[in-house]
Amino acid sequence: MYIPDAEVVEICRDLVRIDTSNYGDGSGPGERVAAEYVAAQLAEVGIEAEIVESEPGRASVVAQWGADNGRPGLLLHGHLDVVPAFAEQWQVDPFAADIVDGYLYGRGTVDMKDFDAILLSVVRARQRAGAVPNRPITLVFTADEEAGSLLGAHWLVEQRPELFEGITEAIGEVGGFSVPVAGRRLYLIQTGEKGMAWLRLKARGTQGHGSMANPDNAVNHVVRSLVSLADHPWPEDIGPSMGALLAKVRELTGATTMDEALEHFGPAARMIGAGVRNSTNATILEAGYKHNVVPAEAVAYVDGRFLPGQRESFQAEVQRLVGDRVEVSPHVLQPALEYAFEGDLVDAMTVSLHAEDPDAVIAPYLMSGGTDAKAWDRLGITSYGFAPLRLPDDLDFTALFHGIDERVPVDALEFGARVFDRFLGLV
Repeated sequence: MYIPDAEVVEICRDLVRIDTSNYGDGSGPGERVAAEYVAAQLAEVGIEAEIVESEPGRASVVAQWGADNGRPGLLLHGHLDVVPAFAEQWQVDPFAADIVDGYLYGRGTVDMKDFDAILLSVVRARQRAGAVPNRPITLVFTADEEAGSLLGAHWLVEQRPELFEGITEAIGEVGGFSVPVAGRRLYLIQTGEKGMAWLRLKARGTQGHGSMANPDNAVNHVVRSLVSLADHPWPEDIGPSMGALLAKVRELTGATTMDEALEHFGPAARMIGAGVRNSTNATILEAGYKHNVVPAEAVAYVDGRFLPGQRESFQAEVQRLVGDRVEVSPHVLQPALEYAFEGDLVDAMTVSLHAEDPDAVIAPYLMSGGTDAKAWDRLGITSYGFAPLRLPDDLDFTALFHGIDERVPVDALEFGARVFDRFLGLV
């Protein structure tokens, strides 16, 4: 052990204090300041990093590390941007990085400056000790993940593919955290993620005076389409990752169906359960300009997510549900991913978790959201989510992703650094 947990908390606090809010329209502060911080942290221990901008201020960091001994390369990645936070909604300043009752509060403490800090602290500790992994390692800290990675990971894949030559595997976010199940800590390794279909729904109607009858109201057309999507019971479809998770929960609880298994996950069921069916959620509405004018056009944005292998059938079903009065067009469309829960990386994750938590139970899962892994997949890179955190049983962790009062236990950060240090000693 190279004691990386000695500085992981302070690095995380530093990163949280750098506002990298991504509003999705280019109006945010960008990631340049955070990228410079990361590059300086690496330079301090003798690792040269390149800051790459896709647009002014939209900065990613790339650095090469590890021993170049002919083995396939491993990509370790995190993103620097965060979703916006509004101070009036929080108990504390979302960018102050306050520690309260053992929790580090702030936007990004869960998604995903916690893992950025874990990664930096481990790399710095190992570099100081001369304990460099016996494998080529590429470190990447990206821009724009929260808006589909178009100015971050996808831009790097398209414009700088040479940076990823020889890489076959990757480790990133949203896996390795614990969930209480039947009195045990179940650590979930992300082996896949649903496809992303951010959709734009547009309806056209007849403009007119708001006081008159108007059966061709564009707003009504859009609203009906959203209700139809919201009421649709998407069927369950259990793929390999979720099937393996169900088998593990069956061992612990006796549950024979996914619904029975989800009952043991508490609040985490909202995310875990999303891994067995397609989903749609309305997120933005745009219509009208005056109280007494029925507008000629109304638009809604829907966050659609589909299971592996179901992109075409999902899109067709959405169009059927919204009807012929509403035009559906993709705003962002990215594939679903799923990889086998096997191999040297999975073995290393398992051993490193058990070393720090001997009672750990470990299983794969399919994540409801999306990550930069969608970009790396374009280069044939197999990706897993492994940002290890041992969490209190009473913490509703999944609600903190993009949530108010986002926070991470200080001791979970320290645990994560120790586990990831062990992991790098095995890869």
